[in-house]
Amino acid sequence: MIDIKPKVICEIGANHMGDFNLAEKMIKTACTICDADIVKFQKRDIAGILKNPKYDVPHPNPQNSYGETYAKHREALEFSKEQHAILKNLCENNGKIYATSVWDIVSAKEILELEPAILKIPSAHNLDFELINYICLNFNGDIHVSLGMTYENEIEEIINYFKEKNKLQNLVLYYCKSTYPSKEEDLKLLQISILKEKYLNQIKGIGFSGHHVGISVDVAALTLGARYFERHFTLDRTFKGTDHAASLEPDGLRRLIRNIREAYKALNYWDGDLDEEELIQRKKLKYITK
Repeated sequence: MIDIKPKVICEIGANHMGDFNLAEKMIKTACTICDADIVKFQKRDIAGILKNPKYDVPHPNPQNSYGETYAKHREALEFSKEQHAILKNLCENNGKIYATSVWDIVSAKEILELEPAILKIPSAHNLDFELINYICLNFNGDIHVSLGMTYENEIEEIINYFKEKNKLQNLVLYYCKSTYPSKEEDLKLLQISILKEKYLNQIKGIGFSGHHVGISVDVAALTLGARYFERHFTLDRTFKGTDHAASLEPDGLRRLIRNIREAYKALNYWDGDLDEEELIQRKKLKYITK
């Protein structure tokens, strides 16, 4: 497939802490200071979560909870479809792409009404073929799928399903380690080259969804074949919430994007010729005996 320029996805997710004004500020920061290509949120069916007794328990990390139960915590962090429409417009008015991870069919239906360019299926739902089927049948945009917590045979199952639905050309697979934050030695980043070798000739692209702390690993992922880079974003890593510690602050995201774009420019094959500037140096410095 034709090589594409790298795209960086700023994953705001729930790091807005349920504050809509903060979400708007984060979009503006990601678009202007950081120059991200895509800004991404998450959508869940809160009515369904509130009805489910398994969520009527305390948050497993009470210090990060925004409600007395996990269901109330999720409710406090959720934006409505109408609010997502405003966030989408704000992204587009800043020249960026809006995207959302959808965690259920109800959320997929709501977000599809906004006509996004990208839908994301999180690692937790990449084997939820009822959800995937609904998206494949009702969406013609790009479908991004994270592969955290997923065995190789399950990846094959996902590929075969998208092939059956004639949606491989819409599919972007993300290599992902679902630990927060991830240790560099646990990333096993060479798997990206395997995904590229096995699937890139069938699908739209390979991505890397990182939950590590630094920014050097992402350039390594670029050289291995990743072209989509998703990183969680926060205005302050000490904020309350489970994802802030595995997120980048504005200057970190800005430098990450700069580094990826600079490295991509350098990833070309030499054609065997010397350019004009090097020819000048050759004439001045090259010692040749014949």
